[in-house]
Amino acid sequence: MTFDPANPLIVQADRSVFLEAFNPRAEDARRDLAAFAELVSSPEHLHTYRITPLSLWNAAAAGVSAEQMVAALERHAKFPVPQNVLHDLRELTLRWGRLRLVAHDGGLLLVVDAPDAPLLTELSRNRAVAPLLGDRMGDAVFAVPLVNRGVVKTALLEAGWPLDDQAGYSDGLQYAFTLSSALRVREYQQQAAEAFYRGGSAEGGSGVVVLAPGSGKTVVGMVAMTLVGQRTLVLTTNRTSVAQWERELLARTTLTPDEVGEYEPGRPLKPVTVCTYQMLTHRRRGTERDDKDAYPHMGLIGAAEWGLIVYDEVHLLPAPVFRITAEVQARRRLGLTATLVREDGREGDVFALIGPKRYDRPWKTLEQEGFIAQAECVEVRLPLPQAERVSYAAAPDREKHRIAAENPDKRAVVSALLREHAGVPTLIIGQYLDQLTLIAQDQEAPLITGKTPQRERERLFQAFRERRVGLIVMSKVGNFALDLPDAEVLVQVSGAFGSRQEEAQRLGRLLRPKADGGGATFYSVVTRETTEEDHAHHRQLFLAEQGYAYRIVDGEGLLAGEGLPVSGVTA
Repeated sequence: MTFDPANPLIVQADRSVFLEAFNPRAEDARRDLAAFAELVSSPEHLHTYRITPLSLWNAAAAGVSAEQMVAALERHAKFPVPQNVLHDLRELTLRWGRLRLVAHDGGLLLVVDAPDAPLLTELSRNRAVAPLLGDRMGDAVFAVPLVNRGVVKTALLEAGWPLDDQAGYSDGLQYAFTLSSALRVREYQQQAAEAFYRGGSAEGGSGVVVLAPGSGKTVVGMVAMTLVGQRTLVLTTNRTSVAQWERELLARTTLTPDEVGEYEPGRPLKPVTVCTYQMLTHRRRGTERDDKDAYPHMGLIGAAEWGLIVYDEVHLLPAPVFRITAEVQARRRLGLTATLVREDGREGDVFALIGPKRYDRPWKTLEQEGFIAQAECVEVRLPLPQAERVSYAAAPDREKHRIAAENPDKRAVVSALLREHAGVPTLIIGQYLDQLTLIAQDQEAPLITGKTPQRERERLFQAFRERRVGLIVMSKVGNFALDLPDAEVLVQVSGAFGSRQEEAQRLGRLLRPKADGGGATFYSVVTRETTEEDHAHHRQLFLAEQGYAYRIVDGEGLLAGEGLPVSGVTA
């Protein structure tokens, strides 16, 4: 290829890629690049991506070939793509599928093709891998104890070699049901479920489906359940999500209340049982994390012949579940998420233990197709009051974020934004309860926190759906599983440091399609020239990767009565 100054990508020899965000061709390039590269930073004009082994293996597992990735880089690159990048991309991508785990005579075998026998020898001498292997059965074959099915995948991934698990699954107890005749499954939802199931073959049955909030991941889960046709355990984030799963299953399938329900210790398990991660990872008082009996409810995993385990919001899977996930490798496992980003850096564990990405559809594609609402992102920046700046300057680093996040002038900004959107169904969400309590008092609005009883939460949510309540203030319990399709505005007043996944989930509260086809507005109120501003840049990375841009608004002008400008600086 030759130099093309009109193209928007600059590919570097270290596998970093720069995207000119202002370029007319940027959107097409971003869409292609996001399939196999990770966004690192997104300032106003130049976004930085990095091609990593894990991003390549997820793309390969989802069906993107090395040549498709090479073609995308060469199609959009301004300068010739460095040869070492093309070589690395092909070589790393082709690692996927060279090591395979297969079932044999009631056990497991780690196999490679004959030319890769030396590779297998090398890996068998790896300090982390060697203790997990059994006898060598031939030049290209090792036995693997059943109990090591999960951990050997993790060890090999850390050694730089993904293991394609084709060992198949133990069947659970048969339990067939059908979807409601009134449910219209969208084409992409059916495709996602089938990409996971793969006709019941050993190549399917484990992996992750990535779809935007509001696009119907629950429906994907239900379609997968009907394809498997066996008893199912659904693990999810909180009791609000449990209630939503129950409500959806009863409304959209032929299941009855006797067949689906929440896990209750000491009571019989239902054919479709829903449980929170918190319940599953509850640790008995006085025990250590590694004690065998520390988690009394972990037995739920093996308490019934589950044919399928659905991990809702799999990017939030708690670390203790990773430890026991190795025990359920023989079960089909479906992860559902809006983003594979994990703030603890354990994306590799999701890949190894739950499975690779099987299906992904860009948020902006779903928006263009009308399956999620159009959303505008606005960052409102305002300074700290002078008195608070003194406290901020003298505070330890960890306290600086809270001082900036609880900027007292944010309360006035919230009031100004609500005046701009008078009568519009609105959510306010934040991290700090003192701040939220004051805002709820200012607006005479209900406040939902972790201490709010589940019955009261459901009452308020239903009142919001019925337009009897037009404003709800929420703590971080509102990050997930809110079925509030009419919400048109969300104001974020504080968050968990630089959490990309939290930013994405909060925008997701607005993305359910509106009855009138209208759009939504996501405000993030940020204190200028503080660590909160730095965290905000990091929080926005995943959404920038999905094609969202933040319009910057001056909070001081808003407080001065100037209103919201029609346009402004975009980050």
